[in-house]
Amino acid sequence: MSMISNLKSTVLAAATVAATCAVAQAEPVKIGVAAEPYPPFASLDSSGQWVGWEIDVINAVCTAAELDCVITPVAWDGIIPSLTGQQVDAIMASMSITEERLKTIDFSDPYYNTPAVIVADKSMDIEATPESLAGKVVGIQASTIHQAYAQEHFKDSELRVYQTQDEANQDLFAGRIDATQADSIAMADFVGSDAGGCCEIKGAVANDEAILGKGVGAGVRKGDSDVLAALNKGIAAILADGTHAEITSKYFTTSIYSE
Repeated sequence: MSMISNLKSTVLAAATVAATCAVAQAEPVKIGVAAEPYPPFASLDSSGQWVGWEIDVINAVCTAAELDCVITPVAWDGIIPSLTGQQVDAIMASMSITEERLKTIDFSDPYYNTPAVIVADKSMDIEATPESLAGKVVGIQASTIHQAYAQEHFKDSELRVYQTQDEANQDLFAGRIDATQADSIAMADFVGSDAGGCCEIKGAVANDEAILGKGVGAGVRKGDSDVLAALNKGIAAILADGTHAEITSKYFTTSIYSE
């Protein structure tokens, strides 16, 4: 074999090794979702598969961004520590972009934005105001913007904190609380179900952007510019090509994205 042939073989072998190493080092991007069910955004079906609007959006964003993503469930109250501690690479779990959270993590561009609402029994004359909820028992989910909002604005209400919104909904149905505050889309799903037939949405709370945020985005570690850029690319792509609207139409009758 000639010297040139030997050189070509060496270069080819080195390139093959480099490519193999690159593939081996390309680990999947772990997308953290709340382990607690939050239909219609994310929940487990009867076969143990994660389904819902947000799961479909995650898959679409990752495809558009050419990322190999793995859905990784984490308890909601530990989801940000799981990100900063590198157990997950991003959070896509209906997490609002707030000033408080931005002190700890970065966020992608928003991929949905809906108001916070008050839900109560149809028979109750309740409005979504501090004055109307004074003296009432209001259920909220722990470690959410709704807990922060209620603590700031509903000082004359008795606040009852739950680990999941589903638990708050159950107590509302059972009459153990007077009202609950949560995302309008999630609560529309609840009041449209058999379990939520007792109740109705009484209205949206007054906006407080410092607490309620600027929409829902993907949380990433501070300084993780590669993941942030990739997720922003994916979000922009599915908004532009109609994929976001197509997914939304399967779950909701109106758009849940506003710029």
